[in-house]
Amino acid sequence: MDREKINIIRRIYRQKDIENIEKRVNLFGVNQTLTTENFLSFRFFSSLVIFLFVFLFIKDGFVYAPLISALYYYMLYYIVIEMPLKRRIKKLDHEAFYYFEVLTLTLESGRNFENAIDITCQHIDSDLSKEFKETLYQIKFGKTLSEALTDMRLRIPSEAVNNIILNITQSNIFGNSILETMHNQVSYLRNKQILDVKAEIAKIPTKISVFSVLFFIPLIMLIIIAPLVIEFILNT
Repeated sequence: MDREKINIIRRIYRQKDIENIEKRVNLFGVNQTLTTENFLSFRFFSSLVIFLFVFLFIKDGFVYAPLISALYYYMLYYIVIEMPLKRRIKKLDHEAFYYFEVLTLTLESGRNFENAIDITCQHIDSDLSKEFKETLYQIKFGKTLSEALTDMRLRIPSEAVNNIILNITQSNIFGNSILETMHNQVSYLRNKQILDVKAEIAKIPTKISVFSVLFFIPLIMLIIIAPLVIEFILNT
């Protein structure tokens, strides 16, 4: 059944489009439930159903059917893939500081890197921890540390976390101190968190202004105008 589905998808979509979707789907990590084949087949056939429904049962459907089905086609991608990935990026960024700080402390106790990852994963239950567990699993079955970390980057949508993994990989390849690298990366994450908080604080006046325009100003106008409207109604 899956093979038939794959064959149908390859007839409908270009190989380049399939590969792009597959890269995005892989960014959901080891716990992903969505598959490229299921998403592409559902998007195509559901768009087709919507097109036929609007075309057959809605007045002037021949005009609206292409527009509505095309809008649905692209919005589905955003809702099913892009929005969850944005939430995953925020979650990974939030988890990164604590995870890498604990990992650094474990390295300072004299553990080697793989053992430090194992201990850290045992004490932290998070999405990032699960990705490192998968990395250890791949190492156990024959991949080198650098290869497993490179594969891990393909499962991580967070640019900040990927930069840290890249620095760790380069330190491992070129023989640099991983502990020193981790100290630098933890400092980077700490500074990034401070900058993120400052950015959120800077957005508050804008949000308050928008809120005022949408709610308070109409309310004030209503309070000012209401007596005049009541008086006008009573006089007429």
